[in-house]
Amino acid sequence: MDEIKEITDKILEFRDERDWSQFHNAKDLALAISIEAGELNECFLWKDANQANEERVREELADIMNYCFLLADKYKFDVKQIIFDKIEKNNQKYPTNKSKGTSKKYNEL
Repeated sequence: MDEIKEITDKILEFRDERDWSQFHNAKDLALAISIEAGELNECFLWKDANQANEERVREELADIMNYCFLLADKYKFDVKQIIFDKIEKNNQKYPTNKSKGTSKKYNEL
């Protein structure tokens, strides 16, 4: 079994055992991703990055990823493919010869 399917299946099993699918519409999943991202940001607020509690960062990142997998499943997206597609799109927007070593946005290169 491919790893992404294994991860998705485990998340869906957890969700379905609790009958939470009814709450997982696309809008609420997107909001949950944003909320969890805010909680991840809190790990770094008012401190140097190396002072963040790694266990808390790990947990918040896992929450974000869980909701991302659920949202991808909701739309029947192939997670691997949408990531590869986005990398390719970014490759076009940020060619190495123009973007290497700079944080400029593609329209400023």
